[in-house]
Amino acid sequence: MTDVRPTAGAESGVLHTLFRTDQGGHEQVVLCQDRESGLKAVIALHSTALGPALGGTRFHAYASDEEAVRDALNLSRGMSYKNALAGLDHGGGKAVIIGDPDLIKTEELLLAYGRFVASLGGRYVTACDVGTYVRDMDVVARENRWTTGRSPENGGAGDSSVLTAFGVFQGMRAAARTQWGEPTLRGRRVGVAGVGKVGHHLVEHLVEDGAEVVITDVRAEAVERITARHPQVTAVTDADVLIRTPLDVYAPCALGGALNDETVAALTATVVCGAANNQLAHPGVEKNLADRGILYAPDYVVNAGGVIQVADELHGFDFDRAKAKATKIYDTTLAIFDRAKSDGIPPAAAADRLAEQRMAEARAAR
Repeated sequence: MTDVRPTAGAESGVLHTLFRTDQGGHEQVVLCQDRESGLKAVIALHSTALGPALGGTRFHAYASDEEAVRDALNLSRGMSYKNALAGLDHGGGKAVIIGDPDLIKTEELLLAYGRFVASLGGRYVTACDVGTYVRDMDVVARENRWTTGRSPENGGAGDSSVLTAFGVFQGMRAAARTQWGEPTLRGRRVGVAGVGKVGHHLVEHLVEDGAEVVITDVRAEAVERITARHPQVTAVTDADVLIRTPLDVYAPCALGGALNDETVAALTATVVCGAANNQLAHPGVEKNLADRGILYAPDYVVNAGGVIQVADELHGFDFDRAKAKATKIYDTTLAIFDRAKSDGIPPAAAADRLAEQRMAEARAAR
């Protein structure tokens, strides 16, 4: 286990991001390696101002190790803001395991990862994310008691994508009320990019609410699962086609960076609200959305249902209690839209201000 430390003359790359930019400011970044199992991982703790850092473990084949570290930095920072606005007594952390989970994920690797998390002594509580599942957390928990998202038979909350999707739907209802005056998607055309763990649950809520749904996913089987169950749902070939399809709402529910200069310019939707983390490809995209009259529901606000679910697990999981907390995402999203309007700033900036205020108050109270 190695802490990332600055090197002389470092002016670019992840160390520059960590120590010299607003995207840094992390308390601790840990590199983990276990040669026997093939584990290479990064654990990033952005803040513990509100309590132990809480966030999932992403398992992904990154193009480079630097990209993996940068993703951990961005994701953990987002978790600090997400947990703050969700009203949780947790700071933000995130871990990434580097590699293709279909090729290298083994019980030995997950146990090695669990030992690294345990070595942090509770400063970081882990859970599922892209590429990791409930069954994986059951393995990690054998070496690390600070693990959530375990199976119900092992005392856990199970699949956190259930309440993640529910929270996104609540945020979408808030956006609909702000944009069109009614908290419903009935009669609206919603495009969902990514119908995997979270996206397929979101489609269920939308269909039940009376929305017209258009979907896409890189995996044909994910699309077929939806269209077989709901023949009225339309599928298009890819996300590029989807954003150019006439829509009322665009819901990015795959990996981050979906909103960039090109996609925002091409969007037909007047609301963006989805489950993906870090949807804004770079600072300034939120202004581009606002300039085009597109209402953006900040991703880390509306997708907080999952972290609410796994946080509840730490207190003896009660689904109804967790769902009641996730329902409040509707009110939080409305409050952010109101703050954005009163302050004359994009919703993403308004959300940041509210989260930073809560974290600052917690630090001052220490």
